[in-house]
Amino acid sequence: MSPRLVLTGPMGVGKSTVGQLLAERLGVGYRDTDDDIVAAEGRAISDIFVEDGEPAFRALEKEAVRQALASHHGVLALGGGAILDPDTRALLAGERVAYLSMDVEEAVRRTGLGAARPLLAVNPRKQWRELMEARRHLYEETATAVVPTDGRTPEEVADAVLDALELKEA
Repeated sequence: MSPRLVLTGPMGVGKSTVGQLLAERLGVGYRDTDDDIVAAEGRAISDIFVEDGEPAFRALEKEAVRQALASHHGVLALGGGAILDPDTRALLAGERVAYLSMDVEEAVRRTGLGAARPLLAVNPRKQWRELMEARRHLYEETATAVVPTDGRTPEEVADAVLDALELKEA
């Protein structure tokens, strides 16, 4: 059985915060594939990037998503780059996927100046724009619903996700 709901979107969009709210409202468990990777590896994602490189991290991420989709039946949040993998995108087909979106100014405000965000370490606005140019169509392609987060509280975003996916609270 698949998760009731999968959240995708860029780093800092609020997948963890909104995901926990949604899990609580739906009466199901919450899981984050980034947390799974940190737990399995015993080190921060930024350390994996620095020590092993992005390709090694993406391989860990792909496996973490595959395992989570196969075993978790609640709300699942994916890391911002998980949708880069074509096999992961194929696994998301048929799932309820909410893409949480935000504009660049909101992203920079929420993510700060790249602290603990290895892909935003230099020139965060430019880096974020480039990441989104490469990823936006993939988020949209895998999404059942696109939910803008700009100017919304986590509670308002959770409400919008439930409405967009026509899910009822527990």
